[in-house]
Amino acid sequence: MTGIFYGSATGSTEAVAQDIARLLGVAESDLHNVADASADEADKYDLLLLGSSTWGCGELQDDWYGFLEDLKKRDLRGKQVALFGCGDSGCYPDTFCDAIGLLYEGLQGCGCTFIGSFEPQGYAATSSLVCSEGQFLGLAIDESAPEKTDARVAAWCRQLVSERQ
Repeated sequence: MTGIFYGSATGSTEAVAQDIARLLGVAESDLHNVADASADEADKYDLLLLGSSTWGCGELQDDWYGFLEDLKKRDLRGKQVALFGCGDSGCYPDTFCDAIGLLYEGLQGCGCTFIGSFEPQGYAATSSLVCSEGQFLGLAIDESAPEKTDARVAAWCRQLVSERQ
């Protein structure tokens, strides 16, 4: 069962989370804004999709801090985690989608398995925390290239389905 958890201040990450839910057939009841959710809710899912926009100079969206601290205390063994986020490579190339990297770093040692790394083809920024060993740690939505968002979300969802089989 898949649960989607997101933090969104302006609605961009929420919109991406809703698109992912639609494409993967995830029920609205399994879509959680971390501002209103408890980390306990993650227990019932075997796949967690976690999304955050990047703020300031590479920071998580504010609602994530408490939720992530609570999630880190949980035993996530046996769970798969896939990350997604929104950022602006035009204005912030050095910290583009760093929130994805912060979520990844925060959940190291919790026993989960990460899936959904994404090929950074067609992106201008690849030197931030989101990139590791030539791959993005998850789906990076570039708000400076909105015309590519739908195709990237769809490709990532297909990839997740393939990795889960």
